[in-house]
Amino acid sequence: MSGPAAPGGQPAPLTGVALGIASIALALGTFMQVLDGTIANVSLPTISGNLGVSTDSGTWVITSFAVANGVTVPLTGWLMGRFGVVRTFTVSVLAFTVASLLCGIAWSLPSLIFFRILQGGVSGPMIPGSQALLISIFPPHKRGTALAIWSMTTLTAPVLGPVLGGYISDNYFWGWIFLINVPFGIITAGLTWRFLHNRETPTRKLPIDTVGLMLLAFWVFSLQTMLDLGKDRDWFNNPLIVVLTICAIVGCIAWVIWEVTDKHPVVNLSFFRRRNFLLGTVALCLGYALFFANNLLLPLWLQQYLGYNATWAGLVAAPSGAMAVLATPFVSKLKLDTRWLATAAFLCMAGSFWMRSNYTPDSSFFVLAAPLALQGLGLSIFFVPLLTISLDGLAPEEVPSASGLSNFVRITAGSFAASIITTYWDRREALHQVRLTEVGTDLSPIYRDATAQLQAYGFSPLQAAGAVYRQVINQAYLLSSLELFWISSAMMVAVIPLVWLCHKPAPSEHVVAAD
Repeated sequence: MSGPAAPGGQPAPLTGVALGIASIALALGTFMQVLDGTIANVSLPTISGNLGVSTDSGTWVITSFAVANGVTVPLTGWLMGRFGVVRTFTVSVLAFTVASLLCGIAWSLPSLIFFRILQGGVSGPMIPGSQALLISIFPPHKRGTALAIWSMTTLTAPVLGPVLGGYISDNYFWGWIFLINVPFGIITAGLTWRFLHNRETPTRKLPIDTVGLMLLAFWVFSLQTMLDLGKDRDWFNNPLIVVLTICAIVGCIAWVIWEVTDKHPVVNLSFFRRRNFLLGTVALCLGYALFFANNLLLPLWLQQYLGYNATWAGLVAAPSGAMAVLATPFVSKLKLDTRWLATAAFLCMAGSFWMRSNYTPDSSFFVLAAPLALQGLGLSIFFVPLLTISLDGLAPEEVPSASGLSNFVRITAGSFAASIITTYWDRREALHQVRLTEVGTDLSPIYRDATAQLQAYGFSPLQAAGAVYRQVINQAYLLSSLELFWISSAMMVAVIPLVWLCHKPAPSEHVVAAD
């Protein structure tokens, strides 16, 4: 239970059993939201096959959630100020639970995408709300413990997401990857309200930038739809893609003009005038976009062209989160210039991508998984240094808005990168396939030997040609994947100079964490 009110009229920190239960409930809320950002990655082939669509179309299941979540994150500050932190968090969890139920019973790809948009949209306040409430229920000298609990849940979820999603997809109906949220969501909302409803923050009537929010949603969804549909519709040779591109450009320009002139903008773009915020946010977004895109690409490649099932594809990805969880307690004790820590993070992830660029068709499970452990080490030191750089010099009252803007740009960049990398993956595969089949004719001795050997094992001439062609496709996707891993490695290294163009952050008492 909590003691008497703290000085200044603030509720006293919780103690005993109440503190433990409330902490678990808040951590569980964070866990569910982060989990749903990764749990569907390895399940895409299963979901796509069950719904009768291509895996390329199935990527909307990932990007729709990320974009909707990114758009609503800037609204979090307004919602908490207008309705209170406890009420906003609790209602968000309940709405997320209902949306998860709808995702689990979706009957088609359009319905699933719609429910994923709803799920991502209503979950915007969950992570900021859980962080704010965790800090408020611990005494000041133990707030590091509160943030450690919060950070560990955000790092544990990516470990279990691919593994859990893969296991469910292989052994049960894929809808259970969303339906498992329902009981935990009800428990989280119930416990949070039971123990924290009397700690509600003051509320006040605040103006909301409705026009800015509508313009933001308009241009972001126009751009995301253009990126997702373009690869299937021959890009700018298709009228719809042209219209969506114009809508995205015009909408973005109109949104920027509105936000810089409105008295109460939904997104305060003036923060970009600060050198550290601009460069730090750009570095954060580029690094996260590369990580998010490759995190989607690897399971797709493993399942579609290396013969892995969803469970084993999830296990290949698991070392990333596991290493991040193990390394975080040690890394958090390092007292170094944050620019050096950010540099180390980029180098670790660049090294991870470079190791993946050396994969071969017969790479063992451990060879495939090893680079993910190095990536996890990079993730353990990626977010906090870059956010510290970005938020350097801001007044305490400016931090929530600036953090919301940074998170919006980061999440949106990740969803855009996911669409771009799958498009590039398919296009480079087509190029490599053409080059590989140039020698796959009856005039090629290698081709004749291969088909002759297959026919000796009982294949018909047509079956032998089909088997060779399947191998060509697998090799083409391998070459395309290796190219993307190499390019991602080079881009990670290229981002590092941005970090060193920033001023050294001044020591601050404010601790920042990120999912």
